[in-house]
Amino acid sequence: MATIFLIEDDSTIRENTTEFLEMEGYKVKTATNGKEGLEKMSVYKPDLIVCDIRMPEMDGLELLEKLGLHTELKTVPLIFFSAKSEKKDISIGLKQGAFDYIVKPSDLDDLLASIKRCLLQRKQL
Repeated sequence: MATIFLIEDDSTIRENTTEFLEMEGYKVKTATNGKEGLEKMSVYKPDLIVCDIRMPEMDGLELLEKLGLHTELKTVPLIFFSAKSEKKDISIGLKQGAFDYIVKPSDLDDLLASIKRCLLQRKQL
């Protein structure tokens, strides 16, 4: 069972996404912003990170940058799950190293498909 770390500041989205992913068989850890997520990931190393971009304290782009500085976390793939939907935002997220960028609101099946692709690709490495 893969562990997914969900970093999302909106409590409704965080709770609904967590419940959905747990029903799909994933173990889910959560945080409300990038700073909290980075701290918790030192204890719970995830198989995958799903992260919003706009958050207080540390946004998703800054988190992705800081993950690259941690030997044990820099190889953990990250999927952005964000309401920022302009092409330039998506391009920036992918250029900084995100595996995928899913725009909210989105059918959670789109997120699930991306998660499955990411984990399958990771397993094949």
